[in-house]
Amino acid sequence: MRIITLHSNSLVVEPKTKAMKDAEEISKKKQSFGESLVVFTAVEERDEAAPDAVAANAIESIKKIAGEVKTKTIVLYPYVHLTSTPSSAAIARKVLKLMEDGLKKEGFVADHAPFGWYKEFTINVKGHPLAELSREITAIPGVAKAEDVISGALKEEEKVKSEWFILEPSGRLTPADKFDFKKHPNLQKFYRYEVSKVRGVTSEPPHVKLMRSLELADFEPGSDPGNLRFYPKGRLIKSLLEQWVTNKVIKYGAMEVETPIMYDYEHPALKNYLNRFPARQYIVRSAKKDFFLRFSACFGQFLMNSSMTISYKNLPLKMYELTKYSFRLEKAGELVGLRRLRAFTMPDMHTLCADIEQAKKEFVNQFKLCMECMSELGYDTSDYETAIRFTEDFWNNNKEWLTGLVKLVKKPVLIERWNYRYAYFDPKFEFNVIDAMDKASALSTVQIDHENAERYGVQYTDADNKRKYPLILHCSPSGATERILYSLLETAWLKSKEGANAMLPLWLSPTQVRLCPMNDSLIPDCKKIADELAASCIRVDIDDRTESIQKKIRDAEMEWVPFIIVYGEKEKKSGKLAVRFRENGKVEQLSTKQLVELIQKQTTGFPFKPLPLSMFLSKRPSFV
Repeated sequence: MRIITLHSNSLVVEPKTKAMKDAEEISKKKQSFGESLVVFTAVEERDEAAPDAVAANAIESIKKIAGEVKTKTIVLYPYVHLTSTPSSAAIARKVLKLMEDGLKKEGFVADHAPFGWYKEFTINVKGHPLAELSREITAIPGVAKAEDVISGALKEEEKVKSEWFILEPSGRLTPADKFDFKKHPNLQKFYRYEVSKVRGVTSEPPHVKLMRSLELADFEPGSDPGNLRFYPKGRLIKSLLEQWVTNKVIKYGAMEVETPIMYDYEHPALKNYLNRFPARQYIVRSAKKDFFLRFSACFGQFLMNSSMTISYKNLPLKMYELTKYSFRLEKAGELVGLRRLRAFTMPDMHTLCADIEQAKKEFVNQFKLCMECMSELGYDTSDYETAIRFTEDFWNNNKEWLTGLVKLVKKPVLIERWNYRYAYFDPKFEFNVIDAMDKASALSTVQIDHENAERYGVQYTDADNKRKYPLILHCSPSGATERILYSLLETAWLKSKEGANAMLPLWLSPTQVRLCPMNDSLIPDCKKIADELAASCIRVDIDDRTESIQKKIRDAEMEWVPFIIVYGEKEKKSGKLAVRFRENGKVEQLSTKQLVELIQKQTTGFPFKPLPLSMFLSKRPSFV
């Protein structure tokens, strides 16, 4: 955008004839303005990628100039002749409207000259040094700034009044600031984190160093912040997590679908939903239209639901997608390693329910599903903190039911009670892990949606042949796969500080068994053993490098390999393997068959993928 600002004593504008078919309809033939800042404005083609951001930046620039010349009256004058690459008329009108509305909200008296007309104008410009200025306004191509495109729900979230309590399995509700946290230190950390609302960090969390040293993931300098690269080992873990959670949800009864990653920003249902979801979006431009990148599977699934024929007999109806990817334009200062990203993989299930009673029953079932997922990731209820959030009205009508959820986790939970419903959901819960920085991050979550069925036109036919809007449950049973990996790394680091050896769950360990031959002549024997293990769905590799046994063992320990086997002449003769257990540091003599049975017992029911790198360490490149 290009603008020229003229601090004027007077301006008279008289429209003569329409310059375009879709010119603005006007009621006055002549406009007269007294002292004002007249802003001649040309919206450019490059602004079409992020019109909201351009308008917001223009407002800031105009505010600054108006402050310097001490005026509170602004007149926007569309003047396409300032540029050789004008935007479409529709975008120009949109940007000018955003600017005028935004200036009014800032306390200015704002108006505009008619759009799409040939006009005669007379202007009397003041003669001081700041009376005539020009500015070039830009936005990041393809991306609206986080502070510029903010949903109505985010704004409401800042205004809603929250009360904080601790709810115990007995049903006792205590104001959080009166609760005795002596036996629940992590719950206290969680409460403090939630109340403070400080999401940024002042130092690097442990998992960031670990994700690099273990060659799992890293920052990508060639992309937008919060978009990571994953190395083969990290991709293996992500892939296993994706397959695991997808299997869980399909077994639970959900239908797996696939939907687009971008949607029309001006679609009425979608735009309305954006204003009810507390998140910031990436905006992209295609064929002179604005599209936003999805931050969940909601959009595609709800649009699909709206075109389906659904009977009450089909309810509860579950639909699932593993979104590759979801995008949220998080604030730059809040981006932290794997914990908070701008691009992530989200398992997302939605369930249509006939009424609140069916929704509550399904909510409990999905609460249990989430507990099961946390358990399979290696967490028991002592390892995470639960938050349940709802309105005062929901609490008054569902106290016993809410207490029943607390009884399932068998320990006190944090309650956030709102004075009104600021977004579409009521209630919602999350399971949160507390990391080494005392920051909380939600993994599993379920919420009851009261608005989107009607917003998207999702209906079902009831037993009386009447069309009704269902309630919708949103559920991510495990949370984003990147955040799972973050939580596993942070938890392992914390346990290492308590004296335990840091480990990943066996089924997620990139290398489950490492063979360390005492000399090169034993490599063929190790290869035979490795082939036997690999045939039994075990990820095994061989350290065939010309290094000492001590270094081979040390390197395997640095990689968190669960089972390390030093193989020498003794093992060759006996047929027994000296297996070093990382979990407890013990060494046991096992046959190959016994080792296979041991590993299979611990990994039964979990997905398997083969080794993502060469079996021989000497043939592997270094990624970090």
